[in-house]
Amino acid sequence: MITRPQPTQNEKVLGEDDFIVSKTDLKGIITYGNRIFIEISGYSERELLGSPHSILRHPDMPRAVFKLLWDTIQSKQEICAYVKNLAKDGSFYWVFANITPSSDPRGNLIGYYSVRRKPRPEAIQVVDGLYRTMLEAERKAGDGQAGMKASTAILHQLLQQKGMGYEEFVFGL
Repeated sequence: MITRPQPTQNEKVLGEDDFIVSKTDLKGIITYGNRIFIEISGYSERELLGSPHSILRHPDMPRAVFKLLWDTIQSKQEICAYVKNLAKDGSFYWVFANITPSSDPRGNLIGYYSVRRKPRPEAIQVVDGLYRTMLEAERKAGDGQAGMKASTAILHQLLQQKGMGYEEFVFGL
């Protein structure tokens, strides 16, 4: 069992040509990770394989973002999102993630495939502020559904104000 590290203010930054690749089963258990994934996460391949992908979840990430991700990929649609991850040493790293459902020849979901790359710094400034606002709404409303609803409402309100959908928003950053 992997112990969740204490977050630090140390940031790791992906190189321009770095691509993190991982695969999970339907429950989010890691079944594959490429060399860059292993290096930036700070975990060994042995530690990662068989572990839930959520071991990388940084506490600065709103739960509503992960609900959006899960709802989308479980409906067999791909999604892109900005994610702040937590490395084994407590440092963090931002990624622009593309998460795609994997299906067998009959169309049955069998897992998920994610490719992550270095995000643009300007995008991170916008997303970090949004996520802080969403996280604060989650904290104020309390754990559970109320927090999730409050956080999701902030995202929906922003999209409505901008007159665009989620995908258009993330690709426009």
